[in-house]
Amino acid sequence: MSKIVAILMVPLVLLGCKKEEPIVITSTDYQNAVDKVTEIMVHDIFSPPVASRIYAYPNIAAYEIIAQNNPSYQSLAGQIKHLSPIPTTDNKNVNYPLAALIAHMDVSKTVIFSEEMMERYSDSLYNTWKGQNEAVFNASKEYGLQVADHIKSWMDGDNYKQTRTMPKFTIITEEPSRWQPTPPSYMDGIEPHWNKIRPFVLDSASQFKPVPPPAFSLEKESDFYKELEEVYTISEEITKEGEESEGLKIAQFWDCNPYVSVTRGHLMFATKKITPGAHWMGIAEIACKNTESSFEDTVYAYTKTSIALFDGFISCWDEKYRSNLIRPETLINQHIDENWKPILQTPPFPEYSSGHSVVSGASATVLTDIFGDNFKFLDDTELPYGLPVRSFSSFKAAAQEAAISRMYGGIHYRAAVENGINQGVQVGNLVNEKLKMKVE
Repeated sequence: MSKIVAILMVPLVLLGCKKEEPIVITSTDYQNAVDKVTEIMVHDIFSPPVASRIYAYPNIAAYEIIAQNNPSYQSLAGQIKHLSPIPTTDNKNVNYPLAALIAHMDVSKTVIFSEEMMERYSDSLYNTWKGQNEAVFNASKEYGLQVADHIKSWMDGDNYKQTRTMPKFTIITEEPSRWQPTPPSYMDGIEPHWNKIRPFVLDSASQFKPVPPPAFSLEKESDFYKELEEVYTISEEITKEGEESEGLKIAQFWDCNPYVSVTRGHLMFATKKITPGAHWMGIAEIACKNTESSFEDTVYAYTKTSIALFDGFISCWDEKYRSNLIRPETLINQHIDENWKPILQTPPFPEYSSGHSVVSGASATVLTDIFGDNFKFLDDTELPYGLPVRSFSSFKAAAQEAAISRMYGGIHYRAAVENGINQGVQVGNLVNEKLKMKVE
């Protein structure tokens, strides 16, 4: 009888001694998590400035954990405003890449609306990791969430919550140069108080205040009116060329309007797209994939790019609601062609400077610092939205095309795109100069 019992117990002993697997976290895992955040952001519909905030804080959380354990990276504590060192751990079971990814997902869940979408995604990963090595998973999760709480506490001091209760933007109809809501939705001006958000590296929102746009004038010989006519002329030429127009392809590729209103009869609905920041995060992903970047290098590239995007939007929005300039669509309809429509839908905020130009200049400057100049790549970021791949010889070339796309689309004057990209380059240079992140 005793032999039979012993034989029966062998499988039980073997089950109890299940061999635990190492948990390997790759750069693809991180890219997938950021892509999931982008997917949820498109679903939830966030404005471009708010979207930049959604990328930045989760990336910083992940980066700080990497910097805690890898001597090749330096903490951002003391380098960006009010960030104190994250908690440390002496638990030998902590897998730092795993903890970094968990921290990223947890902070991401805090800054989006559809938390349940992020929870479903993270829970599915948790189940896999726990099955591979429960002790390592539990230790890494505990530490990741501890760091996430630290970052969320710091994040809460950036004035975002306070700006949610500030008054709407006041429309000044008596002054012909001032921005007016545009068709088809005639939405209020978005994020008029974004310059009150705490920046990461900027001394103030107005640090890189651009030169003023040409003085408003409807005199046909004035610089301002010439820029207005230029927008109209370019749009007419592109329209005549039709679907094969390169200008049309460029405008559509860089549209990045997260909420385009479509009217059919009495029905109005929205088509959802990524924001300008999401497009540049997509380019960062392409660069990481092309260089086969490690998990740590991927987190570094995403974090530095998202910091540039965040401060770029603060800089741009500070100018938008200072100059408060009217959009081409309004003036062209009033003074040139009442039936004219821009190729792209005019977004709901003042014209100067161009947001896409600013953040493209900032992102391209940072990415060039990371991956080098003349970095050739195929941009497939817009494939999910039915747009073909475009090729670029460098990040700067992509930024220049993104900027001019706003003129081709009929939503910006030349000064806004040219001065805007210079404004963004200044932001990007500051990020490169001030942040000592990677030890070479």
